[in-house]
Amino acid sequence: MLAALLLSVVAIRTSKKKPPDLPPPDPMPARVDPCLATLVDRPPKGPDWACEVKWDGYRIAVHIEHGRVRVLTRGGYDWTERFPTLVDDARRLAVKTAIVDGEAVVLDDKGRSDFGMLQRALGRLPSAVEAGAIVFFAFDLLYLDGRDLRRVPLRERRRLLEPLVAGREGAVRLSEEVQADGDEFFRVACEHGLEGIIAKHIEKPYRSGRGEWWQKITCKRRDSFVIVGFEPSTVPGHLGRLLLAACKNEDLVYVGGCGTGWSHDISRELRNVLASIVTKRPAVSLRRKNAVFTEPVLVAEVEYRAWTDDGKLRHASFKGIRSREDEAAVFQLSKGIEE
Repeated sequence: MLAALLLSVVAIRTSKKKPPDLPPPDPMPARVDPCLATLVDRPPKGPDWACEVKWDGYRIAVHIEHGRVRVLTRGGYDWTERFPTLVDDARRLAVKTAIVDGEAVVLDDKGRSDFGMLQRALGRLPSAVEAGAIVFFAFDLLYLDGRDLRRVPLRERRRLLEPLVAGREGAVRLSEEVQADGDEFFRVACEHGLEGIIAKHIEKPYRSGRGEWWQKITCKRRDSFVIVGFEPSTVPGHLGRLLLAACKNEDLVYVGGCGTGWSHDISRELRNVLASIVTKRPAVSLRRKNAVFTEPVLVAEVEYRAWTDDGKLRHASFKGIRSREDEAAVFQLSKGIEE
């Protein structure tokens, strides 16, 4: 697997400290808002930082409670029924109660996570990729057998997580962590076609929301934008360009479009999907001669290089599509362009 290859080119430092002193028993929370990484230009330095592969998938939390398993999205939606193989494998973990934080992905033939393949496995677009191909890479443990672990440092949470999932080859696996030179790890990740890396401060507790204790460094920028319309292709029945918007407070603001990133077949499939949600009431203030406006219910995952001075995406490329119901991931202009 690709993660193993990355680990082979950087120094891995293991620790043999005594087991942590656990906090007193706590009730299991129904949901935990996830800790989110802040985008930075370069990996942080120092022995208190550990790095992981930045997986290209859906952020989810797996709740296990006396044999019952729930899968919750980043925005709090219950997607348990969409991950039958993951649910079945999670029941086999040696825990009574737990909340495991991680990323659901589908791996390509080189061991890289592929968001488009994940979309097909979840039935977003027609494909032969099956739901059983989905892998959950666990990278944090928030609750275990009556103990709320969010108050303890990451290094201790990882120490408890690893015996539960390390070495597994099923749907639930460990997202490997390394304490090594961040610049070197990032260079190797980009050379292997990965999205980037995540750096985490091993002495920090788990804090919901975005903060400096988790940092992401991407080979290219990638975010989610609401699809507000499209421009038809000169090829009949195909897609020419997606029209995209970001959130600003309670409103949607047009941020440009993208016209690349899809195959001939995906272009036709996307055109059919968008044609079914056409509206005469645009969700944004925009006048374009060939624009066809749609209901703002779908979100495009888009890779891009930068922003223009007038707030438009540069060199945007389509990577996948999903429903807007899990709205937490949609790009927020009030937080974002200056990051």
